[in-house]
Amino acid sequence: MKLIEPILTNHDLTHANTLGLPCRAERFAAPAGMTVLRRLLQQACAQDWRLTLLGGGSNLILPTRLEGLVIQPALSHWWLERQGDNVRVHVGAGVEWHPLVLALAHRGLWGTENLALIPGRCGAAPIQNIGAYGVELCEVLEAVHVLFLDDGRLATLTPAECAFGYRDSIFKSELAGRVVITGLTLRLTRQARPRLDYGDLSARVGPRPSALDVAEAVCAIRREKLPDPVQLGNAGSFFKNPIVARDVADRLLARWPDMPHFTLDTGRVKLAAGWLIDRCGLKGWCDGHFGVHERQALVLVHFGGGDADELLAFAERVAQCVQSRFGVALELEPRRA
Repeated sequence: MKLIEPILTNHDLTHANTLGLPCRAERFAAPAGMTVLRRLLQQACAQDWRLTLLGGGSNLILPTRLEGLVIQPALSHWWLERQGDNVRVHVGAGVEWHPLVLALAHRGLWGTENLALIPGRCGAAPIQNIGAYGVELCEVLEAVHVLFLDDGRLATLTPAECAFGYRDSIFKSELAGRVVITGLTLRLTRQARPRLDYGDLSARVGPRPSALDVAEAVCAIRREKLPDPVQLGNAGSFFKNPIVARDVADRLLARWPDMPHFTLDTGRVKLAAGWLIDRCGLKGWCDGHFGVHERQALVLVHFGGGDADELLAFAERVAQCVQSRFGVALELEPRRA
């Protein structure tokens, strides 16, 4: 079968992932419309190509080579549907998340401002159920629009059907490798609803902040704590905050009473992975081409010249240190392609 026009061969993906890991795709395409996307999927099926879906590459560990076809949807349209004080935001999967958040905040819309400066594209946001500063995507999400790979069927999933959890969703389990996320519908409001109870966020804004004030304060805090992936390769938080049983948390608190912790509705307790890593003395630790960031121990950084295998070996040594000292297992947050 003849290759259709949008497919590139031996395409360099080094700059398509925020970790800056070297990677080449045997075939690559960035379809800007549903018709081309469907044609690409049909060709991948007909040729029995391995299929990899790529968003903004901000939460992904890429190998040195990806066989088959890599598709990075470039569905970059978005528009508003007003309903009084409530607003539906219809967003294509290829829209960059952070510029969208700022554009919505500029328009006085509330709901996504705490999620400012999270890198990546909108199509990847539900997979991870992105969250920051006390807010998760699922709280403002009305629907996820998907295309099934097996039959080209379009479907709309509600938040309940997405089975959202902490950094988790159905797209990591039952629907992994079965659908392409083509867009989102967000549910925002013009009524001021600031969420300022996380960290020192309330101290950064005035008594009656706008949505843009909150978004800019979140950006300032994140820039103080987190490295810019353009300057220093990273995938943001590299480990999930571990969730442990109440009795495990109590034993740890008896020995480390200053340990940050948050009791969930289930009675289990969420711990701070960054604090655990820091208490192991690993903040700023470097080995080879990778290191633990000097200001935020939850972030692993790439100085250049390394690859996925070296990164995973480095991360395993970090996790082993935490397991040895605290008896707590760390789980990777970025997905492996």
